[in-house]
Amino acid sequence: MKVVEKKVRGEMIEEAGETEGAHRATGVFPAGAAASGGPAAGRADVEVVAKAERRRFTAEYKRRIVREADRCTKPGQIGALLRREGLYSSHLVTWRAARDRGELEGLSPKKRGPKVAPLDPRDKKIAELERENMRLTKRAERAEALVELQKKVAALLGTPLESEK
Repeated sequence: MKVVEKKVRGEMIEEAGETEGAHRATGVFPAGAAASGGPAAGRADVEVVAKAERRRFTAEYKRRIVREADRCTKPGQIGALLRREGLYSSHLVTWRAARDRGELEGLSPKKRGPKVAPLDPRDKKIAELERENMRLTKRAERAEALVELQKKVAALLGTPLESEK
């Protein structure tokens, strides 16, 4: 173990640390590196963007790139096109397949989220019939309850019902 001097924001700090094989990224410098003003001594902090955004390509841009790629005839021209535009070969494959299927919407941004399936008219009719069935079933139950109540009232009053005669 050696005592190493480390320069942090203009202040000299003494630190005990292993210097053999140490990297500048660890903050431990070989003897004399911090004092000599090596490359890490005057380096500024690097600012990092909070979150990277995905690249979005317009439909016209995709069409233009596919047309340019189709015009390439010599070996290496497509690779040069992709390098110049900063694209991957998978972009070109996907865009060509969408073009070949004739999907213009395949070349424009797609709406995210779950897809809404169109309702089948038969499902709508079935739901309507089930609601009507429930309504009629409840009505029939009420009617049966009223008939039972009328029978009990007739029995209490001693008047026979027509069906009992």
